[in-house]
Amino acid sequence: MTPIQNKTPTALGLDDRITGALVGAAVGDALGGPVEGPLEQIVERHGGRITGIVGPWDGGDWRTARPIAPYHKGDGHVTDDTLMTHALVRVYGTVRDHLDAYCVADHLVPELISTPRWIPELEAEALPLQRIFLAEKWIVARLHYGHVDPREAGSGNIVNCGAAMYMAPVGLVNAAHPQAAYAEALDVAGAHQSSYGREAAGVFAAAVAAACAPDATPATVVDACLSLAKDGTRAAIEAVCEVAVRYRDFETALTPLRTAVAPFDTVGPDYRAPSLGARRPSRLHAIEELPIALGMLLVADGDYRHAVLGSVNYGRDCDSIATMSGALAGALHGEAAIPATWVKTVAEASRLDLHAPARTLTDVAREVFVQDTARRRAHEAAFTTLAGTP
Repeated sequence: MTPIQNKTPTALGLDDRITGALVGAAVGDALGGPVEGPLEQIVERHGGRITGIVGPWDGGDWRTARPIAPYHKGDGHVTDDTLMTHALVRVYGTVRDHLDAYCVADHLVPELISTPRWIPELEAEALPLQRIFLAEKWIVARLHYGHVDPREAGSGNIVNCGAAMYMAPVGLVNAAHPQAAYAEALDVAGAHQSSYGREAAGVFAAAVAAACAPDATPATVVDACLSLAKDGTRAAIEAVCEVAVRYRDFETALTPLRTAVAPFDTVGPDYRAPSLGARRPSRLHAIEELPIALGMLLVADGDYRHAVLGSVNYGRDCDSIATMSGALAGALHGEAAIPATWVKTVAEASRLDLHAPARTLTDVAREVFVQDTARRRAHEAAFTTLAGTP
């Protein structure tokens, strides 16, 4: 791949990067939620490119318009991407250590089926299970009702970005350690996804961890992904990023990025009518969302507004693309890089404290690091004795 020019790194602490990533992901999600779909429809509906928070696709008819009803998408409401991300943060807050597939069964599933939460798109308190998509309901069916081994529960689910979209917390707990984030996310995501959907979850977590490094740049984030990604996921990231480095404006990059990822995307050109082979396991393919999010990060040179608006205007599954690019740009540059008016609008409209999850996860990340250090020192002492080295 053509070398990527490095941007001057930003000196931020752990708290700033975790806050930037989680708030950035939620804001990106809210911007993308109401415009998900074909690019042409976005332009027709809004008369041009999206430049900020917009209202529902069907205006005041959102309560009855099909196929959107009964969801109030738009006006700053987050979607299931953020609901799942915050649920995973709460699991970390309970476990206060690294997670695995069994934590999904023991803690995440109960979060989805036992505790009513405010669901912005429903404008009501409800169980998260009543909002999440079928690919996420899968983990409830398989783990709660089917009693499947959590490490194998993801097999048989459609292969999409369902697990990847909420893996930012795994990357943040493993801040600056992409390899550890990758391994942990693969374990966690095994309860939800298989094939390239699971792989994308691992690579996205690694990208977030890489974005937290003190010397992180968009280039180092992509390099970390390429060093870990396998099969079609790696090939798709490489192809998209090879194109992305040639552009500095998302408007001109939209079509080239779609062309670059198309050979790896199983959904096909008609987003609303997936191909017969869509979302089936494969070593040759990749989800579309992660490569495009990384591509937009490069096009924007890490700038939050540019990366997220590029992701939103790309269309298709743009809420998840913007969730990912928003998390990465937020981790690189902190909350200060996110337009404050967007943060305020999303928090108020969604009735969510966007900062509370960040405070929880920052505390957990610090505790986990202390535990990891103690475990590492115990291993070093044991290995030194075994190896007979001074």
